[in-house]
Amino acid sequence: MSNYVVAIVALAVGLVACVTDVRTRRIPNALTFGAAAAALLFHAIADGRAGAGMAVVGWMVGVAVFLPFFLLGGMGAADVKLLAALGAWLGPRDAFWLAVYASLAGGVMAIIVALGRGYLRTAVRNVGTLLRYWWLVGPRPLAAVSLERSDGPRLAYAVPIFVGTVVTVWLR
Repeated sequence: MSNYVVAIVALAVGLVACVTDVRTRRIPNALTFGAAAAALLFHAIADGRAGAGMAVVGWMVGVAVFLPFFLLGGMGAADVKLLAALGAWLGPRDAFWLAVYASLAGGVMAIIVALGRGYLRTAVRNVGTLLRYWWLVGPRPLAAVSLERSDGPRLAYAVPIFVGTVVTVWLR
């Protein structure tokens, strides 16, 4: 029964985040932090200390996987917090796989959006510039291609995170 509740809540959180991100380009802290706190409470009640520990480690895996992309300027903090909250619900193993599936979906979505907006050539050139920059100075943010300064199309990254959530829950 608890696996069913976990799946339903994770899908609901992902869907709400998806809708708000598409509509407003924001994912509310109340949703991400609230979902993480609810996961900790739920797992603590359902499975005691082990359940609470699993929720904390799932949250930490979610942060650890997407935090580098945020620190390098390629992802918003809300996306990191959303993956962490979903990791708290699903656990560390599923948080990792959710990140993998979300990243694959995000790559496909980025290509589709870039093609649709005539931005693909510029996006590929930016990736090349970024890789050369990292080769010379190491992994550091490059302002010209960061989320804050780039004029490229923005992705509502909650959409691929939701796709990753669906795949992760389906394969559980």
